[in-house]
Amino acid sequence: MTFDIVGVIEQAETIASGTGVKVRARLQRIYGRGRWRKRKGVATVRLRNGKLRRVELHWYEAHGIGRRDLKIKAYLDES
Repeated sequence: MTFDIVGVIEQAETIASGTGVKVRARLQRIYGRGRWRKRKGVATVRLRNGKLRRVELHWYEAHGIGRRDLKIKAYLDES
């Protein structure tokens, strides 16, 4: 991960679950079995260069395993 989340992830929502998660087999092989969901939300992150940016994040999570494979999908502020 090339960024750190500052604060909380807001407006979190599930965009896929169960068989709708296309990479479910890979997630289970790497992290273990679980009820995997693909989620998205908005957060402030600190980039590697030190800048704070407001971004849309996508990630996978399962109960008991937590958030995995966080990815910045869009920058929401002007900078």
